[in-house]
Amino acid sequence: MDTTETTGSGPIAVEAVRVGIAPTIYEADPMTFSRIAIAVAVAALGSALLIYWPDAWTTASAQELHAPAPDFTGADRWYNSQPLTLSGLHGKVVLVEFWTRECINCLHVLPHTKALYDKYAKDGLVVVGVHTPEYDEEHDPAALQSAIHRYQITWPVAVDNDYRIWNAYGNSFWPALYLIDQNGRVVYSHIGEGDYDQTEQHVRELLGKAPSDTTASQALE
Repeated sequence: MDTTETTGSGPIAVEAVRVGIAPTIYEADPMTFSRIAIAVAVAALGSALLIYWPDAWTTASAQELHAPAPDFTGADRWYNSQPLTLSGLHGKVVLVEFWTRECINCLHVLPHTKALYDKYAKDGLVVVGVHTPEYDEEHDPAALQSAIHRYQITWPVAVDNDYRIWNAYGNSFWPALYLIDQNGRVVYSHIGEGDYDQTEQHVRELLGKAPSDTTASQALE
């Protein structure tokens, strides 16, 4: 079925996906199907933005560059660490990663975050995961703790169930990375998957390291 004229996330888009792509999923679990349909619609909207407004993501992610980074005030609890503050991390390079355990894009990015952490933690890189749940079931602390263990996340994770940290950063997407320099300012941000080598280069620059032909992500290939 041709759905090239279907755009947006309204009833027409949902119906096109339901009839043309996954009727079995819809009949078996309408709620799961609705989430898939919304994800497809959002992806289509993102593609349209990149085609017709190629600087959309850059503009959105660069608005707060060089501004003081918000603190982690409002975290419900912490895993792998005592509560952290940016003042306590002064002089460190900090990579803040917004993620949630059922976000497939987040799970794709996690191995690359781990590679950066494993390679540069000894040089002063601090990674802070901020788990901001998208769905109600993602509030379950036992399930989150299990996911942290399953994905071998050993860096600090702040639980942001009430979106306080998320809102302080003005964040809108999962996953999202914010790189903070030694003076507590956001100097780089990235939305979504990809550009892993670019992210690493920014980390290396802040750590005072020369460019390298060998990247952390190459170990994952």
